[in-house]
Amino acid sequence: MKKIFPIIVVLIALSIVGLIVIQVQWVSNLLVVQGERFLYKVDKAGVSVSEQIGQQTLAGRVMRLPHRRDLNFMPNDLSFGITRMPTIAERYSEQDIDSALRREFDKEELKNFRFEFAITSNATDFRAVELQSTNFFKELMDTVHNRREEIAIVPESGSDMEGLMAYEHLILIVPDFKTQVWHSITWVIVGAALFNIIIIAAFYLAVKTILNQRKLNAIKSDFINNMTHELKTPLATISLATDAMKNEKVLADRSKLEYFSSIIKDENKRMSKHVETILQAGLMDRQDIRMNIKPVHVHMLLQKVLDTFNLQFQEKGAATTLLLNAKDDLINADEAHFTNLISNLIDNAIKYSKEKDPLQLKITTHSSAKFFVMQVEDNGIGMSKETTKRIFEKFYRAHTGNIHNVKGFGLGMSYVKTIVDVHKGRVRVDSTLGKGSTFTIEMPLAKA
Repeated sequence: MKKIFPIIVVLIALSIVGLIVIQVQWVSNLLVVQGERFLYKVDKAGVSVSEQIGQQTLAGRVMRLPHRRDLNFMPNDLSFGITRMPTIAERYSEQDIDSALRREFDKEELKNFRFEFAITSNATDFRAVELQSTNFFKELMDTVHNRREEIAIVPESGSDMEGLMAYEHLILIVPDFKTQVWHSITWVIVGAALFNIIIIAAFYLAVKTILNQRKLNAIKSDFINNMTHELKTPLATISLATDAMKNEKVLADRSKLEYFSSIIKDENKRMSKHVETILQAGLMDRQDIRMNIKPVHVHMLLQKVLDTFNLQFQEKGAATTLLLNAKDDLINADEAHFTNLISNLIDNAIKYSKEKDPLQLKITTHSSAKFFVMQVEDNGIGMSKETTKRIFEKFYRAHTGNIHNVKGFGLGMSYVKTIVDVHKGRVRVDSTLGKGSTFTIEMPLAKA
């Protein structure tokens, strides 16, 4: 699995990169196609408006000018004239052309389309412009970002003036052509980006889950090995004590019998404590911890817990300092669980004390308006930054190389964190490798 997993990650990563590259190429091609489609719709709308204008424009007619009514002689002032065709600017206003173009663009699904227009009698000479929109000349100057389309306005087929004079032209300018094309496919780009994000997020979560699972498997293996060692030691001691009690000399000596019996009893208590710890971990997993919440004075609990550790303090040559500075130590808590919490903190200080230097344990309390604060400080081996981050993880044990140099299952600090959270408190740890650690517990006061 260790060799296959990196290969799988690389292959999936390459697949995602390839998919993104293909999508980028696809979007690039889509922009070209959409740009052509965009221009086609613009031309189609412009031609439609030009045809409407051409059909409604009056065709020129031959007209005889006034003359004498005398029929006896040929009139000498007979003359013929051709009426002038009215220009588009004389028949339509800027608003008329704008509305007609807007209607046609809407039909072509170009809503909110930005454009400028002009009507001119000479497409090559913009001094001949007869009618134009407000920003026509301003946008006309920008030939880099804008696109220009010219459409001839042809009079209705069959009119008197068809082909006798130059046609007028409708000039359309599309400002920020590429930007408008981009906007027209925004939903496609957003959709593609969204699906890419989902795929990358799923890949990340899958990799993270697999890595966490591997770490959890390693921790559980560590836990099982450690548990086997912790249970095997008292079982071996009990077995040796039982065999010793079968010896005739031991049977004849009552003091030796009591000695070996006390060993069996102590080791049995030790195993029972281990089993209870494991059961508590199971309860925490199921979130099935039963609490008997009531007002508790923490200072009284601290005194009781410290008394239970007197023998261990003597073995370590420990110096304990208790500074009960809190004016208010009354909290709402489960007495049994909070007592275990304090015991775990003190037991942790003893386990990770230095072999050569005597343990110096300092417990300080103080209170604020809403919280009771307790600090447990030691001069032990301390913790690295990595250990500090993971100290409250279940089954995690900080050690110095030999997995059995410190007794326990790595559940003590996890239990502390769980109990503090259940009581709606806060816990944090500050530690320096080689200098010691300080655990700070903040609990809401009962009156708060």
